[in-house]
Amino acid sequence: MYKLLVVDDEPLVREGIVSLIPFDKLGIKKIFQAENGLIAWEIVNKEIPDVILCDINMPKLNGLEFANKVKKLYPKIKIAFITGYDYFDYAKEGIKIGVDDYVLKPISRKDVFSLVSKMIDKIKQDKYQQVIDNTILSTDHHEELFEYQNQINEYLNLNLQSYDLSLSLLADKLGLSEGYLSNLFKKIYKISFTDYVTDQRLEKAKILLLTSHLKNYEIAESVGISDPNYFSTIFKKKYGFSPSQYRKKVVDEI
Repeated sequence: MYKLLVVDDEPLVREGIVSLIPFDKLGIKKIFQAENGLIAWEIVNKEIPDVILCDINMPKLNGLEFANKVKKLYPKIKIAFITGYDYFDYAKEGIKIGVDDYVLKPISRKDVFSLVSKMIDKIKQDKYQQVIDNTILSTDHHEELFEYQNQINEYLNLNLQSYDLSLSLLADKLGLSEGYLSNLFKKIYKISFTDYVTDQRLEKAKILLLTSHLKNYEIAESVGISDPNYFSTIFKKKYGFSPSQYRKKVVDEI
Protein backbone atom coordinates (compact mmCIF):
# COMPACT_ATOMS: atom_id res chain seq x y z
CA MET A 1 0.00 0.00 0.00
CA TYR A 2 1.39 3.38 -1.04
CA LYS A 3 0.64 6.93 0.09
CA LEU A 4 0.35 9.92 -2.25
CA LEU A 5 0.54 13.62 -1.39
CA VAL A 6 -0.74 16.21 -3.88
CA VAL A 7 0.49 19.77 -3.25
CA ASP A 8 -0.98 22.66 -5.25
CA ASP A 9 -2.47 26.01 -4.31
CA GLU A 10 -5.20 25.62 -6.96
CA PRO A 11 -8.10 23.56 -5.51
CA LEU A 12 -9.37 22.57 -8.93
CA VAL A 13 -6.01 21.09 -9.87
CA ARG A 14 -5.76 19.12 -6.63
CA GLU A 15 -9.33 17.82 -6.81
CA GLY A 16 -8.95 16.96 -10.46
CA ILE A 17 -5.87 14.87 -9.80
CA VAL A 18 -7.34 13.15 -6.75
CA SER A 19 -10.83 12.41 -8.09
CA LEU A 20 -10.28 11.66 -11.77
CA ILE A 21 -7.27 9.34 -11.73
CA PRO A 22 -7.57 5.65 -10.70
CA PHE A 23 -4.62 5.58 -8.32
CA ASP A 24 -5.93 2.39 -6.69
CA LYS A 25 -4.69 0.52 -9.76
CA LEU A 26 -1.18 1.50 -8.69
CA GLY A 27 -1.65 0.30 -5.12
CA ILE A 28 -2.17 3.81 -3.73
CA LYS A 29 -4.64 3.56 -0.87
CA LYS A 30 -4.13 6.88 0.92
CA ILE A 31 -4.12 10.31 -0.74
CA PHE A 32 -3.41 13.59 1.06
CA GLN A 33 -3.79 17.16 -0.16
CA ALA A 34 -2.06 20.41 0.75
CA GLU A 35 -2.58 23.95 -0.51
CA ASN A 36 0.94 25.18 0.28
CA GLY A 37 4.40 23.96 1.17
CA LEU A 38 4.08 24.50 4.92
CA ILE A 39 0.96 22.36 5.24
CA ALA A 40 2.57 19.79 2.95
CA TRP A 41 5.64 19.68 5.18
CA GLU A 42 3.47 18.93 8.22
CA ILE A 43 1.80 16.08 6.34
CA VAL A 44 5.14 14.68 5.21
CA ASN A 45 6.45 14.49 8.77
CA LYS A 46 3.25 12.90 10.05
CA GLU A 47 2.42 10.47 7.23
CA ILE A 48 5.71 10.02 5.30
CA PRO A 49 4.12 9.55 1.86
CA ASP A 50 5.77 7.42 -0.80
CA VAL A 51 5.07 9.80 -3.70
CA ILE A 52 4.57 13.57 -3.83
CA LEU A 53 3.13 15.53 -6.74
CA CYS A 54 4.03 19.14 -6.19
CA ASP A 55 3.54 22.51 -7.85
CA ILE A 56 6.51 24.93 -7.84
CA ASN A 57 4.79 28.29 -7.54
CA MET A 58 3.18 28.10 -4.10
CA PRO A 59 2.75 30.54 -1.19
CA LYS A 60 4.61 30.34 2.14
CA LEU A 61 7.02 27.62 0.99
CA ASN A 62 7.60 27.18 -2.73
CA GLY A 63 8.01 23.84 -4.42
CA LEU A 64 11.80 23.95 -4.67
CA GLU A 65 12.24 24.82 -1.00
CA PHE A 66 9.72 22.19 0.01
CA ALA A 67 11.28 19.47 -2.15
CA ASN A 68 14.74 20.31 -0.83
CA LYS A 69 13.56 19.91 2.77
CA VAL A 70 11.87 16.60 1.96
CA LYS A 71 14.84 15.11 0.11
CA LYS A 72 17.25 16.04 2.88
CA LEU A 73 15.20 14.33 5.58
CA TYR A 74 13.40 11.66 3.55
CA PRO A 75 15.55 10.91 0.49
CA LYS A 76 13.53 7.80 -0.42
CA ILE A 77 10.32 9.75 -1.01
CA LYS A 78 9.70 10.19 -4.74
CA ILE A 79 8.84 13.74 -5.81
CA ALA A 80 7.57 14.98 -9.17
CA PHE A 81 6.86 18.58 -10.09
CA ILE A 82 3.65 19.50 -11.90
CA THR A 83 4.20 23.03 -13.13
CA GLY A 84 3.68 25.58 -15.87
CA TYR A 85 6.09 26.35 -18.68
CA ASP A 86 7.08 29.64 -16.98
CA TYR A 87 8.67 27.56 -14.21
CA PHE A 88 10.31 24.97 -16.48
CA ASP A 89 13.82 26.12 -15.54
CA TYR A 90 12.92 25.75 -11.86
CA ALA A 91 11.71 22.22 -12.55
CA LYS A 92 15.06 21.36 -14.10
CA GLU A 93 16.78 22.94 -11.11
CA GLY A 94 14.76 20.60 -8.92
CA ILE A 95 16.40 17.59 -10.55
CA LYS A 96 19.71 18.76 -9.08
CA ILE A 97 18.33 18.58 -5.54
CA GLY A 98 16.94 15.10 -6.05
CA VAL A 99 13.46 15.64 -7.53
CA ASP A 100 12.68 12.50 -9.52
CA ASP A 101 10.62 13.82 -12.44
CA TYR A 102 8.39 16.62 -13.71
CA VAL A 103 5.53 17.25 -16.11
CA LEU A 104 4.30 20.54 -17.58
CA LYS A 105 0.79 21.93 -17.33
CA PRO A 106 -1.75 21.58 -18.83
CA ILE A 107 -1.78 17.94 -17.80
CA SER A 108 -4.07 15.07 -18.70
CA ARG A 109 -5.19 12.11 -16.62
CA LYS A 110 -2.91 9.96 -18.75
CA ASP A 111 0.08 12.23 -17.98
CA VAL A 112 -0.42 12.04 -14.23
CA PHE A 113 -1.18 8.32 -14.18
CA SER A 114 1.97 7.62 -16.22
CA LEU A 115 4.05 9.91 -13.98
CA VAL A 116 2.91 8.30 -10.74
CA SER A 117 3.29 4.85 -12.26
CA LYS A 118 6.95 5.62 -12.96
CA MET A 119 7.41 6.79 -9.37
CA ILE A 120 5.92 3.57 -8.01
CA ASP A 121 8.15 1.52 -10.31
CA LYS A 122 11.18 3.38 -8.93
CA ILE A 123 10.10 2.58 -5.38
CA LYS A 124 9.76 -1.11 -6.26
CA GLN A 125 13.17 -1.12 -7.93
CA ASP A 126 14.76 0.55 -4.90
CA LYS A 127 13.24 -2.03 -2.56
CA TYR A 128 14.33 -4.89 -4.81
CA GLN A 129 17.87 -3.53 -4.99
CA GLN A 130 17.95 -3.13 -1.21
CA VAL A 131 16.97 -6.78 -0.78
CA ILE A 132 19.78 -7.84 -3.12
CA ASP A 133 22.30 -5.57 -1.36
CA ASN A 134 21.31 -6.83 2.09
CA THR A 135 21.53 -10.44 0.93
CA ILE A 136 25.05 -9.96 -0.41
CA LEU A 137 26.24 -8.02 2.62
CA SER A 138 24.77 -10.48 5.11
CA THR A 139 26.52 -13.51 3.62
CA ASP A 140 30.18 -14.48 3.52
CA HIS A 141 31.46 -13.60 0.06
CA HIS A 142 35.11 -13.52 1.06
CA GLU A 143 36.56 -13.58 -2.44
CA GLU A 144 34.19 -10.88 -3.67
CA LEU A 145 34.87 -8.67 -0.64
CA PHE A 146 38.61 -9.18 -1.03
CA GLU A 147 38.45 -8.17 -4.69
CA TYR A 148 36.45 -5.05 -3.86
CA GLN A 149 38.91 -4.18 -1.13
CA ASN A 150 41.80 -4.44 -3.58
CA GLN A 151 40.02 -2.16 -6.05
CA ILE A 152 39.14 0.35 -3.33
CA ASN A 153 42.69 0.41 -1.97
CA GLU A 154 44.11 0.94 -5.44
CA TYR A 155 41.70 3.76 -6.18
CA LEU A 156 42.32 5.52 -2.86
CA ASN A 157 46.09 5.24 -3.24
CA LEU A 158 45.87 6.96 -6.61
CA ASN A 159 43.33 9.60 -5.63
CA LEU A 160 43.87 10.34 -1.94
CA GLN A 161 45.40 13.72 -2.74
CA SER A 162 42.48 14.76 -4.96
CA TYR A 163 40.04 17.36 -3.63
CA ASP A 164 37.29 15.67 -5.66
CA LEU A 165 37.63 12.26 -4.01
CA SER A 166 34.17 11.12 -2.91
CA LEU A 167 32.09 8.05 -2.26
CA SER A 168 29.95 8.78 -5.33
CA LEU A 169 32.98 8.90 -7.64
CA LEU A 170 34.30 5.66 -6.19
CA ALA A 171 30.86 4.08 -6.63
CA ASP A 172 30.83 5.10 -10.30
CA LYS A 173 34.30 3.66 -10.74
CA LEU A 174 33.25 0.32 -9.26
CA GLY A 175 29.85 0.27 -10.98
CA LEU A 176 27.97 0.17 -7.67
CA SER A 177 25.21 2.29 -6.16
CA GLU A 178 26.40 4.81 -3.59
CA GLY A 179 24.21 3.29 -0.88
CA TYR A 180 25.49 -0.22 -1.53
CA LEU A 181 29.12 0.91 -1.56
CA SER A 182 28.63 2.75 1.73
CA ASN A 183 27.43 -0.47 3.39
CA LEU A 184 30.10 -2.53 1.65
CA PHE A 185 32.82 -0.12 2.78
CA LYS A 186 31.72 -0.34 6.42
CA LYS A 187 31.65 -4.14 6.21
CA ILE A 188 35.23 -4.22 4.91
CA TYR A 189 36.87 -1.39 6.87
CA LYS A 190 34.58 -1.22 9.93
CA ILE A 191 34.30 2.58 9.62
CA SER A 192 32.65 4.98 7.19
CA PHE A 193 34.24 6.06 3.92
CA THR A 194 34.65 9.65 5.13
CA ASP A 195 36.32 8.65 8.40
CA TYR A 196 38.64 6.21 6.63
CA VAL A 197 39.75 8.76 4.03
CA THR A 198 40.35 11.36 6.74
CA ASP A 199 42.45 8.90 8.76
CA GLN A 200 44.54 7.98 5.73
CA ARG A 201 45.12 11.62 4.85
CA LEU A 202 46.19 12.48 8.38
CA GLU A 203 48.56 9.51 8.55
CA LYS A 204 50.16 10.62 5.31
CA ALA A 205 50.37 14.17 6.70
CA LYS A 206 52.25 12.88 9.76
CA ILE A 207 54.86 11.32 7.52
CA LEU A 208 55.26 14.52 5.50
CA LEU A 209 55.62 16.57 8.68
CA LEU A 210 58.56 14.43 9.79
CA THR A 211 60.24 13.81 6.44
CA SER A 212 59.96 17.17 4.71
CA HIS A 213 60.18 20.90 5.29
CA LEU A 214 56.81 21.58 3.67
CA LYS A 215 54.62 24.19 5.30
CA ASN A 216 51.24 23.26 6.77
CA TYR A 217 49.24 24.52 3.80
CA GLU A 218 51.52 22.61 1.42
CA ILE A 219 51.05 19.41 3.40
CA ALA A 220 47.29 19.96 3.47
CA GLU A 221 47.28 20.31 -0.32
CA SER A 222 49.45 17.23 -0.69
CA VAL A 223 46.95 15.05 1.15
CA GLY A 224 43.83 16.41 -0.57
CA ILE A 225 42.64 18.93 2.03
CA SER A 226 41.97 22.33 0.48
CA ASP A 227 41.55 24.33 3.70
CA PRO A 228 44.73 24.50 5.85
CA ASN A 229 42.75 25.70 8.87
CA TYR A 230 40.46 22.68 8.62
CA PHE A 231 43.55 20.49 8.25
CA SER A 232 45.03 21.88 11.47
CA THR A 233 41.72 21.46 13.31
CA ILE A 234 41.18 17.81 12.42
CA PHE A 235 44.87 17.00 12.94
CA LYS A 236 44.77 18.38 16.48
CA LYS A 237 41.47 16.65 17.19
CA LYS A 238 42.94 13.28 16.23
CA TYR A 239 46.47 13.55 17.67
CA GLY A 240 46.15 16.17 20.41
CA PHE A 241 48.70 18.51 18.79
CA SER A 242 48.58 20.97 15.93
CA PRO A 243 50.72 19.97 12.93
CA SER A 244 53.45 22.43 13.98
CA GLN A 245 53.38 21.25 17.59
CA TYR A 246 53.56 17.63 16.47
CA ARG A 247 56.57 18.28 14.26
CA LYS A 248 58.39 20.14 17.05
CA LYS A 249 57.47 17.52 19.67
CA VAL A 250 58.88 14.63 17.67
CA VAL A 251 62.01 16.52 16.66
CA ASP A 252 62.67 17.47 20.30
CA GLU A 253 62.33 13.84 21.37
CA ILE A 254 64.84 12.60 18.84
